Amino acid sequence: MKTDHRIKYLRTSDDFPPLSDCRADGLLAAGGDLSPGRLVKAYSSGIFPWYDASTPILWYSPETRCLLKPGSFRTSSSLKQKLKNGHFTFSFDKDFTRVIQFCAEVRRKQESGTWITPAMIAAYTGLHTLGLAHSVEVWHENRLAGGLYGVSLGKAFFGESMFHLVNDASKAALYYLCTKLAEKGFLFIDAQLPTPHLLSLGAYTVSRNDYIRLLMIALEADTSRGSWNQF
Repeated sequence: MKTDHRIKYLRTSDDFPPLSDCRADGLLAAGGDLSPGRLVKAYSSGIFPWYDASTPILWYSPETRCLLKPGSFRTSSSLKQKLKNGHFTFSFDKDFTRVIQFCAEVRRKQESGTWITPAMIAAYTGLHTLGLAHSVEVWHENRLAGGLYGVSLGKAFFGESMFHLVNDASKAALYYLCTKLAEKGFLFIDAQLPTPHLLSLGAYTVSRNDYIRLLMIALEADTSRGSWNQF
């Protein structure tokens, strides 16, 4: 993820450039900050931060976006059995700090590092304190087994990362999130970039233009702000 002379470097006071300025890989701008106001503006505009410790903050809006409708999650037979047997229990916003820390630390296949830098952890913890970022915790035998976190605005949930320490725990977290968001009338979970794993769970892709149209509809609704422990 490298910047070049065609990408605008943002000062703290600068607005994002128009999405038409995106490079082919979706990179829109660099720099700026991770303040709550900047992050809310980014998500509300179809933009998200994605970078690592070797680069400045990088802002993306890919041409192809990966979404998941809350009512369309595909549950595998193994997960169905575990859910039926009470293998997992679930909570919202019970331990955001450990969820985001595990998301940063637990390595995934074919990944050698993480984009969840200390600055990102601090920024999303700040959004959590403001009631805009939320975690799903999955428990097995009274121990944290997996989870995910993301940002909620209007009737859209912007998924950031998930992890598991027990098999199927991250899928269980996504299942639980989908179930609850469907009950609350959320339009979509933004999974950002497609992967075979996400597509196997029922995710699909849309163009940037279609995504922005859906996003604007979702943002017409009030945001469910505050702790989701009784969501």
